[in-house]
Amino acid sequence: MSHDSPPSVEAVRSDTGLVFARRDTGDLLLDLHRPSSDDRPVPVVLWLHGGGWFTGDRTLAPDLPRRVRATGCAIASIEYRLSGQALFPAQLHDVRAAVRFLRTRAEEYGLDPRAVGAWGASAGGHLAALAGLTGHLNALPGEEDTEGDPSVQAVAESYGPVDLAALVAEAESASPGGGGASPEARLLGGPPSQRPEAARYASPLNWVSGAAPAFQISHGTGDLLVPHRQSELLHEALAAAGVSSELYLVEGYGHGFLNPAGRLDVRTAQMMDDGRLEAEGPAPAVRRASSGPGAGAPAGEPATFGFEDVDAFFRRHLTARAAARPVATPRPRSTSGETR
Repeated sequence: MSHDSPPSVEAVRSDTGLVFARRDTGDLLLDLHRPSSDDRPVPVVLWLHGGGWFTGDRTLAPDLPRRVRATGCAIASIEYRLSGQALFPAQLHDVRAAVRFLRTRAEEYGLDPRAVGAWGASAGGHLAALAGLTGHLNALPGEEDTEGDPSVQAVAESYGPVDLAALVAEAESASPGGGGASPEARLLGGPPSQRPEAARYASPLNWVSGAAPAFQISHGTGDLLVPHRQSELLHEALAAAGVSSELYLVEGYGHGFLNPAGRLDVRTAQMMDDGRLEAEGPAPAVRRASSGPGAGAPAGEPATFGFEDVDAFFRRHLTARAAARPVATPRPRSTSGETR
């Protein structure tokens, strides 16, 4: 089977409400969707919802059973503590705890512990990027769950902020006085200008290194909430570090295009494109790549972007990779929790 060919998955089994971590604010849950008829371990992808880190839950997701059928991967939609419950880095700690849980329970659920991915949108894209960029570190400062491997082998993230201080400063210059009430300020416990160390720690751009896994990044050029320059910065940094990265700039699309339709309140609907990608199918885009086809075109090449491209990315970097590695190869790990 070609790594770009859809696998044959007919039935999907869903286990909902699995407790993967216990916190003072309550148990953290995940829903696990996986091929029900596969007779060998399958890769697993964590879905991380958006919502500005202060709202949303694990049900704010695309059609995940459909993505299971398209990729042959299991997909776990997880909760993480919202900013009203705990400040950053609690959210990142929760994501890493979910990775560890799925590896620990891999045999029980038929998962391949060597092939774990992260996929997220907006705030979830930010956390997916951080999970990928910190996965080679055994423990982060203040982390509660430190047993097991927190690494992921592929990251797909859409319209997530990567430089929190720059994002808030740009928004503040356009509309003075709103920085203290921004989602980033809620996440950090104050505006990035007043919490510079926390802002640096929470910015994926500061964690980029050659240890990062493969990335796929997508962002709408009409995004009014997180400018697409944020994703360009991440792609450029990954490419400079020698990491496999592909960036899709989706022409004219706004924020939230991976979300399901019908979940918005009226106040935010005019700035969001929830449900659009599912409704309209692959959209015109410009693709930039750090390697492989299109790598020689810095400005990018005409392309389209849709859920099928996310599917193909995970098949390429998880499904095919796992099938080609019958024996797990230990990787050297760092114990440093310092930011770069």
